[in-house]
Amino acid sequence: MVLALVLPLLVACGSDQDGYCDAVKDHQQDLSEIVSSGRPDAMLTALDIFQDLAEQAPEDVADEWQQVTSSVEALRKALDDADVDASSYDRDHPPADLTATEKQAIDDAAARVGGAETLRAIKDLDQEARDVCHTPLSL
Repeated sequence: MVLALVLPLLVACGSDQDGYCDAVKDHQQDLSEIVSSGRPDAMLTALDIFQDLAEQAPEDVADEWQQVTSSVEALRKALDDADVDASSYDRDHPPADLTATEKQAIDDAAARVGGAETLRAIKDLDQEARDVCHTPLSL
């Protein structure tokens, strides 16, 4: 009786994992290109991919994906609110019309993206992809 109840859950988890692994493989090349570009807005460029992977992720990595996507989304919002182009933003030479409050919001959001918690989440997600999907997030 217990086996009859557990078996469908195991099958469902497996299919979720398979879908996630397929998504990791589908996005791997694009993530590799974004990472290797060296662009200052690489994390923002990868946000759509991160969001897709987060939506397909199994429950055991949902918190890590939430950390990554929410921190990058906060940076995008801070830049958008300040009407700043991420690809050309220079913290040391910000636009003349950028207020101190806007600059601080961008700095705080950028610090979160580059902070230990987000970097740890990315590292854990990559390790999970290697262990479970047998492929890294990027090449």
